[in-house]
Amino acid sequence: MPVRLRPADPALVGPALERFRDGTGTDEDLRLLTKHLLALLVGKAPGGAVEVRVPPYAVAQCLSGTRHTRGTPPAVVEMDAVTWVALGIGDLEWAEAAADARLVASGERSDLGHLLPLVPL
Repeated sequence: MPVRLRPADPALVGPALERFRDGTGTDEDLRLLTKHLLALLVGKAPGGAVEVRVPPYAVAQCLSGTRHTRGTPPAVVEMDAVTWVALGIGDLEWAEAAADARLVASGERSDLGHLLPLVPL
């Protein structure tokens, strides 16, 4: 796993998560939580079949299967960081986010709902 996608120190994650949930989170909190949750996703479902994009903070590949190295991957998921964190911590369901157009998922195996949430509720 690349250094930028290693799970963050729990001593930093807990307070950032509290601030996110109470609406006082900063951009730094959002970046930390985004990368932390992407690292947990990659740890839970390693591989390169689906590219998860959370601009401007990070991109990760997950799920085993066909791996791409250039150009547009066969499966892409993209969303803003607030949506990703809400999905990753269980405050938002995948189906709800998709229905509300809070994420774009295209390609085979791009529904990641079965892997979420990534942290215990």
